[in-house]
Amino acid sequence: MDRRPSVAMRSPEGTPFSVATGALWLDLVYTGGAGDRSRWEALHTPSDVAAWALSSGVVSDPSTVRIDEADLRATHRLRETLWDMANRLADGKLPTSDAVAHLNTVAQEADPVPQLVLRSGALELDRGRNADGAQVLSAIARDAIALLSGPHADRVKRCAATDCALLFVDTSRPGARRWCAMSRCGNRDKARTRRRFEKG
Repeated sequence: MDRRPSVAMRSPEGTPFSVATGALWLDLVYTGGAGDRSRWEALHTPSDVAAWALSSGVVSDPSTVRIDEADLRATHRLRETLWDMANRLADGKLPTSDAVAHLNTVAQEADPVPQLVLRSGALELDRGRNADGAQVLSAIARDAIALLSGPHADRVKRCAATDCALLFVDTSRPGARRWCAMSRCGNRDKARTRRRFEKG
């Protein structure tokens, strides 16, 4: 994709912050989910999936994407597979064979097709015109496969803060990233360290 994967979040205190997830497929994980994650559900309708595909760079124009209720259910299922995979990887475990098989099945569809368009005297990228839901999900699944078979396969991490369970892919050169967001958990840790130093 042509952007740095990140997702807008809001802390329990209501403070907005952004997590650089490091991967498109992790962006999808943070759109909601089963159980406690249902309170953050952002994909209620097929049009929500199309809008998310636009904001994530999978397609250029959501009005031309064909997504139906079956695609919405398939999106939710893929998201649960990716959620489980990410947590297992962060815990130093391999994904289950069922999760791998599901990911591979979803990835068998063609990606949304990129095209060049002449518009207002300039060349622009038009990604995914007339794509369907299966193609959108394939792009996400292929993103996961590319990452999990590449040099960052062992870089899926959980935030080091004891009260934060956010996941990310550490794409930094040294692989030393600890926090979901420096502006949130990193700064909170710095403040706690400063207070301990001042008391000591």
